[in-house]
Amino acid sequence: MSVTSDTAASGQSPALSLRREAEGAASALPPLLVAAEHLAATVQMGAHGRRRAGSGEEFWQYRPAHAGDELRFVDWRRSARSDSQYVRQREWQLAQSVHLWVDDAASMRFTGAESGRNARVTKSERARVLGLALAVLMVRGGERVGLTGPLAPPRPGRAQLMELAGLLSREAGVQDYGAPEIAGVTPQSRVVLLSDFFGDLGPIEAALGRLADRGVSGVMMQVLDPDEEDFPYDGRTIFQSMTGSLIHETRKAGDLRSRYLDRLAARRDQLARLARSAGWQFSTHHTGDPAQAALLWLYSALERGR
Repeated sequence: MSVTSDTAASGQSPALSLRREAEGAASALPPLLVAAEHLAATVQMGAHGRRRAGSGEEFWQYRPAHAGDELRFVDWRRSARSDSQYVRQREWQLAQSVHLWVDDAASMRFTGAESGRNARVTKSERARVLGLALAVLMVRGGERVGLTGPLAPPRPGRAQLMELAGLLSREAGVQDYGAPEIAGVTPQSRVVLLSDFFGDLGPIEAALGRLADRGVSGVMMQVLDPDEEDFPYDGRTIFQSMTGSLIHETRKAGDLRSRYLDRLAARRDQLARLARSAGWQFSTHHTGDPAQAALLWLYSALERGR
């Protein structure tokens, strides 16, 4: 008796067939999730730092029994191998919630003048992939991840990553500048804010104050294009917001550079002060720099703020 599979009949090896199946499955994933998982894979993380004695499921260690320990916690098999009694401890596992806000305002669509193969990603593209790559790392570490708004409450697992990828891949908003929606943030959780923070800082300050009152810790990362940092403009220039609602024309753009840089530095100092007052951490990332360094900072900053 002989059996001929469809794979053999078509002349394909099992390995080739499996590879094509895998490629087909991968092609169905949201492109943002593919990019985020690729970025997460380039950042090697150490131990997650959640290990301590408690009421978890996993065995952690034996320790000598102390006065006051209940007999039901004594591991008699381990104790029989010595003259002392030992208690079997389990690992305490507390999955915490992490909420993401990735600014989807029109200002985040800006990118510098480079074109073709050397074109930089937009601020929005970089912020979205950083946010989702961080979610990938958090989920791998056993955490629950969601958005700051009500659309995606924090949950564990790959299905949640798919949900977040879909929500973060939506079209950008119609407003020039954004402000975080924090209605979905749970008390004692952690929050990540990714934005250029070019709008009115009043809503940012108010949000940080309300979150601090809930015992929420977090990080803020300002995502900028290198042109916004260097201001490489001279001569006649028309400055226009991404929605076209704000327009300024000048014949001597170079004369504005020093004032612009002073205001940018003042804005950054103000953001850093707001973060410190809430017990948060703040950093700036440029889209011309590698994303890996920004992701590593975000992950480490969240861990320091636990």
